[in-house]
Amino acid sequence: MRLIAENLGGERGGETVFSGIGFALEMAEALIVTGPNGAGKSTLLRVIAGLLPASDGKVRIEGGGEAFPTVASASHYLGHLNAMKIALSVEENLGFWRAFQGEPGLSVEEALDTVGLGGLGHLPFGYLSTGQRRRASIAKLLISRRPVWLLDEPTAGLDKTSEEQFAGLMRGHLEDGGIVVAATHLPLGLEGAKGLRMGETI
Repeated sequence: MRLIAENLGGERGGETVFSGIGFALEMAEALIVTGPNGAGKSTLLRVIAGLLPASDGKVRIEGGGEAFPTVASASHYLGHLNAMKIALSVEENLGFWRAFQGEPGLSVEEALDTVGLGGLGHLPFGYLSTGQRRRASIAKLLISRRPVWLLDEPTAGLDKTSEEQFAGLMRGHLEDGGIVVAATHLPLGLEGAKGLRMGETI
């Protein structure tokens, strides 16, 4: 499987944010996207995920087969927001996403144990601290199998221990043949990852 972007362009508010972006990632490869605020890192991830239209170029999956014919079907997207309803319990939120996304991975209980939230699944999501909310959203990556992880500032709100734990999850995903594209201001602990520096100005 390969994730390929060719001459990709993106807009925000009708203004060009980036253009001419290209890369090709094989299984077990990661791309770390860096650059100042406003350079288009988040917009790039949303374009790759299919949440925003590309203003130019295209992005595609090769070798995804029937299970993952499109980038959207192959991808988990973890954005700035956690995509959880605060009135529902953590288990109810994750149960919804597991059913919605298909291709089951870990059980909800296993995923919560993995991110250090075992025993907290019954709590309303709104009761969790900022770091716990982020860890619950990371658990969403584990409950259904998607080969491409698109991560926007994934360690925001995490303490050092949780950062190291998440680095281990990313490395495990890559070792299993997954692909990671992560936009970040902070080191993510992925040795040998490719790099993409977005422009210094909007």
